[in-house]
Amino acid sequence: MTLPLSVADLAIHSPGGPAILTLDRLELPAGMLLGVRGPSGAGKSTLIYALAGLWEKASGQVHWGDTEILSLGDRRRTAFRAQNMGMIFQDFLLFEELTAQGNAELASMFRRRADRSDISLRAADRLRHLGLPETARSVASFSGGERQRVAVARALAHNPAILLADEPTASLHREAADALIGDLTALARDAGTTLIAVSHDLHLLDRMDRVLTIEDGRVTEDRMAA
Repeated sequence: MTLPLSVADLAIHSPGGPAILTLDRLELPAGMLLGVRGPSGAGKSTLIYALAGLWEKASGQVHWGDTEILSLGDRRRTAFRAQNMGMIFQDFLLFEELTAQGNAELASMFRRRADRSDISLRAADRLRHLGLPETARSVASFSGGERQRVAVARALAHNPAILLADEPTASLHREAADALIGDLTALARDAGTTLIAVSHDLHLLDRMDRVLTIEDGRVTEDRMAA
């Protein structure tokens, strides 16, 4: 399943304050790779969280396919994310006591028993593809690059239609970051996944189909790849 994105009149408000991000319109076909750049504090991560339905003070419309997620209640938003989204966070958000496989297959815990085996097998396949051999070690002993690869495998294990990434290469040295960029973009393209990645990394942004620049809570540039 693939899902296009359509955003209209999106406004994100701080508690009791003015809008910290506004986006009049954004149309994204299914399977496109979109980069989001801009200075720190401009609203990039806020946009990612709003597109995931994780920002409470949001108004406007965010359609993923036929589903407008801002109008859903909390339980239905959570169910939509579990079914359709993979998310990669800057700080990984791994369970330190679990192995790479244990972390990567977490989505299976929230699925029907009949689906769990497929997710576990896919998690193992993604870990192998990302260069992480099977090990009984917990991720507490992993390097930053290894931990980020586990986070990518976890995000992709349930074949999401949407992949949202917040600074996925920020903690990595150049060689590890470039390897992750190649793997992440290849996996997204092979699966037809819509990828939206917030990043300061020009190497990553250069691999996107389209790049938005956000400054002071507004889109100031929208360019397609050369």
